[in-house]
Amino acid sequence: MLHFEGSKLLQQLPQQFFADLVKRVNDKIATGADVINLGQGNPDQPTPDFIVKAMQEATSKPQNHKYSQFRGSYELKQAAANFYQRQYGVSLDPEREIAILGGSKIGLVELPFALLNPGDTILMPDPGYPDYFSGVALAQSNLETFKLREKNRFLPDYSEIDDQTVKKAKLLYLNYPNNPTGAVATPEFFSKTVKFAKQNKIGIVHDFAYGAIGFDGKKPLSFLQTPGAKDVGIETYTLSKTYNMAGWRVGFAVGNADMIEAINLLQDHLFVSVFPAVQEASVAALKSDQSTVDDLMELYQKRRDDFFSAARSIGWEPYPSGGSFYAWMPVPQGYTSQSFADLLLDKAAVAVAPGIGFGKGGEGYVRVGLLIDEPRYSEACRRIAQLHLFD
Repeated sequence: MLHFEGSKLLQQLPQQFFADLVKRVNDKIATGADVINLGQGNPDQPTPDFIVKAMQEATSKPQNHKYSQFRGSYELKQAAANFYQRQYGVSLDPEREIAILGGSKIGLVELPFALLNPGDTILMPDPGYPDYFSGVALAQSNLETFKLREKNRFLPDYSEIDDQTVKKAKLLYLNYPNNPTGAVATPEFFSKTVKFAKQNKIGIVHDFAYGAIGFDGKKPLSFLQTPGAKDVGIETYTLSKTYNMAGWRVGFAVGNADMIEAINLLQDHLFVSVFPAVQEASVAALKSDQSTVDDLMELYQKRRDDFFSAARSIGWEPYPSGGSFYAWMPVPQGYTSQSFADLLLDKAAVAVAPGIGFGKGGEGYVRVGLLIDEPRYSEACRRIAQLHLFD
């Protein structure tokens, strides 16, 4: 039996944080424990019926059994353009400013090696979505991070990035509403970002995965709503969260035509786009009246409020998240995020995601997913209260 070792490039990939988290939870469940899983980030609601029916009809069409068009169907790109015009007042050229993705993660991971040369510098948020770092490793680029601090509402202060790093940087990633903190961007912040990018010739990549999920009646901002945004960057959007289509693997990138062409050219060599029937169903989702999205947002609002109430009742004060389906919770004194998460799983059978998994800047917090219903939040907090950590 021959033994084949992975390439040096594969060996440089970061550990898959979420895979390790799932294993820990499953190991605990295997002991017979009734685990309340607050660590997951997988939407728990079903895909709306009208989207499923559109998919069922599309799969019966023989033309959809053939290879997809390389750069996605015009119908889906036009539907995405119309969606952005309707939702955000942003005009997009379907052919030059939109790239179809097999889930937005693909675009976020592949973009560094579509635009950067080995050794080029990319700026990433800390804390941030761990899979961003996979693209850095695959592109063999140089990673520099910038801190997201609670005192700044988890928005970066660009003046904290040293001048030499700024001069070397070619790309900068952002994500609002933010995973893991739940922070939201402001028009002023996005305006500063466009100015910073233009002054320093840095491309901006905004991950808008949670673009539909805002709280307290406030709709999250698209980066492309900012004057000049298309001059400096792109935004990625996924149907995973908006329409509970996580397993369908479909999304798109929009914005700067050069960056979109780089994505499309790379994907010409890697993929033959997304299954045509999935694209047809996605058109149905984007063209709908969005009432199912409104209902989903009400559900997440209720879950956030239910969890906040339960947590505050035991003295556990959350960061007041404005979007996404996460709560960002402080770790009690004397614990690291990992030791606290381990304690909750071991002693209370409550799973949370340790903040350190999102970068050094996540230390001191854990992430809680708003992906279960009451009374499980109350039960989780009742179990945690018995550990007397917040007395």
